[in-house]
Amino acid sequence: MDIGIVGAGIGGLTAALLLEKQGHNVTIYEKEEQLGGRVVFQSNGEFKIDQGPTIVLLPEMLLEILEEAGISREAVDLIPCDPLYDIHYPDGTIYRKWRDTEKQKQEIKKVFPNEVKGFTQYMEEMKKIYQFGTEAFLSRTFGRKRDFLSYQNIKFILQSQSYQSVTNYLSKFFSDIRLRHAYALQTLYIGGAPHRVPALYGLISYSEHEFGIWYVKGGYASLIPLLEQACIARGVTIQKQTTVDEIVIENDRATGIKVAGDTHLHDTIVFNGDYPTIQSLIPEKHVQKKKTNPSSGCLLVYLGVKKRWEQAIPHQFFLSEDFDGYMKQVTEGSNVPHDASCYVFNPVALDDEAAPEDKSVLYLLIPVPANMKEDAKAIERLIETQIDRVEQTCFPELRNSIEWKDVRTPRDAEAEGLFQGGSFGIAPDIKQSGGFRPQIIHPTIKGLYAVGASVHPGGGIPIVMQGARLLSQHIKKEVKENVK
Repeated sequence: MDIGIVGAGIGGLTAALLLEKQGHNVTIYEKEEQLGGRVVFQSNGEFKIDQGPTIVLLPEMLLEILEEAGISREAVDLIPCDPLYDIHYPDGTIYRKWRDTEKQKQEIKKVFPNEVKGFTQYMEEMKKIYQFGTEAFLSRTFGRKRDFLSYQNIKFILQSQSYQSVTNYLSKFFSDIRLRHAYALQTLYIGGAPHRVPALYGLISYSEHEFGIWYVKGGYASLIPLLEQACIARGVTIQKQTTVDEIVIENDRATGIKVAGDTHLHDTIVFNGDYPTIQSLIPEKHVQKKKTNPSSGCLLVYLGVKKRWEQAIPHQFFLSEDFDGYMKQVTEGSNVPHDASCYVFNPVALDDEAAPEDKSVLYLLIPVPANMKEDAKAIERLIETQIDRVEQTCFPELRNSIEWKDVRTPRDAEAEGLFQGGSFGIAPDIKQSGGFRPQIIHPTIKGLYAVGASVHPGGGIPIVMQGARLLSQHIKKEVKENVK
């Protein structure tokens, strides 16, 4: 079968390798000069750091899928983060998260003395949810909503109460709001807010303890050259700087794509752009009218500095005074927040070669509304406020050490093709999760498939790669059935 893939993000590249392995002829069309989509580097020539994802979760899933795609596990150098990260609260409290459960209990006993029992119960409950969720949701697709709303699924969701929001669910286990925030902030990894994301996504915070947090030596984006080289070696055609103008549909079947007026015929098309943007490439009668909400946006600040901080760990979170109110502002507002939270990534703590000798490169991520107004003065004030806080708390003399500074806003993300400026695809709200999220199979066009952060099973690099695996498995099954 001849397959055309629109977009060379991590999902498109993984799908290309898995499909080529099945014997298909694959061509990738990528509008940019570099491959990777969200998984690329931000650089000024001297300093370089991941532009988007930095935290590696579910390492076994990542390595297993790469291996299936034909890339040796030994080609990826994963470094464990231990401790996982620090959370800094406005009142001066610092809570350190560890992978080891016993270490975590000791930390809770020290910082939140009355919460150890609740943590133990939380881990027990989340283990059940993780085990069920992995099999019931991460390992299958839902061509029909009734497949998702099965008796077994509904029974488990009701019994576990994982239909509740993360915010409400955590109140069962933790009385201290600060600890609830420590196990709610992970929803930001996929662009959701705790008060809107179903507790099923609590498996993210659980997975940190169960499987750890890891770092790809050289940066997450160093995976892309591995995938690209494997594609080239195996005969996958990659056309860069090639913008697809239209997906050709004949008799409700995808038959090719149009580029600069020329039609390229394919038996099957896989779309790897941000899924809602597919609407501009297909006929009006196939456009879905349902309202779609974007994930949260990000204000990203990249810093190259002439200093290293030996005591600073790789990952740190700085929470706002009113975290719950801030989350509502991020998901429901449009103004530049004034009381914001911030995540800081300091890769030289794990990898001496992440920056030039005796220098560092830092990454500050500030969640903001996807549709945030471009108020340059307010944005600069927000950035400066966060740099001040980070400097005073963990990185003394930071401001005077800055040699390079670059900023990306939600409007930059939107200009590059991310849906309405959301950094993580569509929001993982309850009405946009599981069977209610776009699926790998287009509902009305035969031969048209999709993979990416906005498509089930959702965002996060290993999860998007899992979506590519589900896609390849479905196409393999479909080809067998057609042969019969």
